[in-house]
Amino acid sequence: MNRSVSHFLATFGVFLLLSSAPAAGQSFESVGERALGMGGAFVAVADDSSATWWNPAGLATGPFLDTSLGRVTGSADSRLPASRSGVWSFALATPPLGVSYYRLNITEIGPFVPTGDSEADREDRAAGMGIRSLSVSQFGATVLHTITTGVNAGATVKFLRGTANVRQIDSSDELSELLDLGGNLEDGDGQGTVDLDLGMLATVGAVRVGVSGRNLRQPKFGDITMSRQVRAGIAFDGAAAGLSPLLVSLDADLRRYVAAGGDRRVVAFGGEHWLRPRQFAIRGGARFNTVGEQDRTVTGGASIAVRPGLFVEGHAAYGSDTSERGWGLAARVSF
Repeated sequence: MNRSVSHFLATFGVFLLLSSAPAAGQSFESVGERALGMGGAFVAVADDSSATWWNPAGLATGPFLDTSLGRVTGSADSRLPASRSGVWSFALATPPLGVSYYRLNITEIGPFVPTGDSEADREDRAAGMGIRSLSVSQFGATVLHTITTGVNAGATVKFLRGTANVRQIDSSDELSELLDLGGNLEDGDGQGTVDLDLGMLATVGAVRVGVSGRNLRQPKFGDITMSRQVRAGIAFDGAAAGLSPLLVSLDADLRRYVAAGGDRRVVAFGGEHWLRPRQFAIRGGARFNTVGEQDRTVTGGASIAVRPGLFVEGHAAYGSDTSERGWGLAARVSF
């Protein structure tokens, strides 16, 4: 193993072993229409400008220029804990560099403690409920380093400015109304910090293997910490093997993290098929939480070329157990 590989793996390992008290925050499944349409199995794919979020090393296998502007929303409000999120994103990549801006808004309603032995009624359920919201603006610069043929490393250095608000309430309103309230909490004092994402991607013929670590310094805003997340993935590209243009992928979190619904460690799989090359694609996938609440989410999406190199993309997600819902739209230019 050459010195560059050894140094990178040693640095990456140090970040993975660092520990501190986790808390809720942004997750992998927040950005990228292709990624979200594939269920969130994208760490080993990441070959467009959303690699600045999913796996910085993926820029090495992307086109000469890829830029996107998108909006993603999601909610889970049928039971406690409940959550709602919205993300505006802009990313531009032209290997070996990328720049990105993400604006995230996350609102969460904390768990409740029933006041009796029987199932809590509406008033008991809401007593002492806590709402917290987090707004974060993230500016990122992504750089690449080729370790050897087919093996690349990448890093996204991020400046984040965030505002956290926490409020205890005593209300019997519906969860959707309480989430509206949380989204309208007055902003507190903003805090700025620097964070780092790291990734590696190896490509051998039609097989791609990647690993990505997000929020490695676990930035904290008020009482809310953005959890460190580490995910590995493998993908097979049929087009690269001279077969049908079908891309299939599998991702798995390597460590648990905390989200609005509790502990999470996700396994995701998905596929993408271009029915007409560079003109029309469909996607599908699913993800499963293997710890805590055993929730399951299915996803689907599509890309349509309105003119050569200009795509309109979208996705939808639905979780049967948690009533999780989500959708997103984006415009992407790729050459």
